This record gives sequence, C-alpha cells and structure tokens, in this order.
Amino acid sequence: MITSSATNISEDNGLRSQFVWHLINDQNNFASECAGQNIPRVLIQFWNDGESIPLDVQECIESWRPLEGYGFKHFLFNDITANDFIKNYFDSRYLNAFHRCLHPAMRSDYFRLCYLLKNGGFYVDADDVYKNISIEGLFSDDKMKIHPLCYDISTGSMVRAVDFILNNEYHPDRIYYVNNDPIISPPDHPLIQLALERSTQILLSSDGNIKDVQSTTGPGNLTASLVRYTIELESINKGLDCRFLDNWDNISISQWPLEYRKDKRNWRIWDGSNI
Repeated sequence: MITSSATNISEDNGLRSQFVWHLINDQNNFASECAGQNIPRVLIQFWNDGESIPLDVQECIESWRPLEGYGFKHFLFNDITANDFIKNYFDSRYLNAFHRCLHPAMRSDYFRLCYLLKNGGFYVDADDVYKNISIEGLFSDDKMKIHPLCYDISTGSMVRAVDFILNNEYHPDRIYYVNNDPIISPPDHPLIQLALERSTQILLSSDGNIKDVQSTTGPGNLTASLVRYTIELESINKGLDCRFLDNWDNISISQWPLEYRKDKRNWRIWDGSNI
C-alpha cells in the first residue's frame, strides 16, 4: 500500500524534485536484477490525425525506419486507433479518461501508458529524430528505462545530463524530474500501472477542462508516480527495477523548430480550447 508520506513527497514540487535528485545520484536505489518479462522490440509512436501528418513531423517519424532492419516492429497510432486500442483492452473508466484529454499531447501521453501496460515496448514521440545509433543495449535486460531531465529555473534552460547525473551537488533552483519520452518497458510494469491510475483519477475527478498537461498526463505524472513507487519498494527493502538513460541525447534529439509548435497543437502555448 502507498503510504501517506509517499503521497506527500510525490505531490510536493520541492520534495519530489529533491527525491528525484537523490534517486538519480544514488545507484544503491536500484535492483541489480529484475524478474520481469522481456521488453518487446516494438516501437510505438502517436500523431493524433493519421490523415494529416505534417511533412516535417513525417520526416522525424521516418528517421526511425532503420530499426525495422534490426527486427523492430513500428506502429504509429492516432486518435482513432488509440481509442480502439483502449476500448478493446481496458474498461470504460479508461476510455472515459482518454476522452477527457482535450489536447493531442494529453491523448498521446495517456495512450502510451495504456499500450505499454498491456503490451510493453519502446515509446518515442513523433517529433524525435533518431541518430541511427545502436540501441541494442536498451533491450539487454528487462528493466524499464526512463530519461532523467533537469531544468534550471534561474537560467530558464535545460541542464546537460553530464552536469546533473552522478553529480554530488544538489541545486535548489533546479527541477529534477523524468521525461515520459522515451519509455522502454516490459508489459505490466507496476510503475506504468501507477502512472496510468494517477492520471486516470485526475482526469475523471475533473470538470473535463484540464489544461495542465504536464502534471496530469505528462512528465510530472510519471515523476510523481516514480517517487511513490520507489518509496513503496523501499518500504519492503526492494530496489527500483528501472534504469535511467544517461545517454539518450546520443541516440535521439527532439526536433526544433517544427511548424506545429507555432500554434495551439503545441501544448506549451495551448489556450485550453478544443483541437
């Protein structure tokens, strides 16, 4: 059972950031071995309108095609196929939550949790560009892989991984968290389950007009869930069955600029209206 202290830490911005910093910089938190299922060699992506993918986004998607030569399957979902997937494999509670995701980014966030919980695999955002670097090492074990991030409030910029991973200095003016892109996971991982349940609860308890993408379905949701999950494991003397990706920037880069980032399809400048 999740303790109240775990909830308090995970839902407090400052305490959560500090906890994640300790987690990133203390390898003793992690289990040496896991007993999960193998991670399928399946790449999952999402773009809400399958009939109208911008050309610059399509180029990003196509950059991942070389993985098919290494035995990867590649599935690109959209609003319709994601809706059908959730309808087929989950009960109406989850479908209702998906329908409350007003922005395409929220639907992408929510769907990836549903898919990975059911099938496992390798999720990457549609605006990421693959650098054609080998990713065989990411599938050498059954640990979930997630990407740590750090944002410096004072400079308004992201911090390089080399400057905050395995670094002994904590900075209170920085936000330490994990991204929900990429996620590499076996099926039925408890952290994915926890993140899906947290997001579902928030969506269903709202008035249907949630504008906070980040904390409801995005990186904030996964980060809060990671903190709660880690504390739960610590309470039963188990290590975290995940691994942080400290070299993701060598494998992929989020493409800037793209045309869609200039309008409300970009969740960062979204005005809350339907899209």
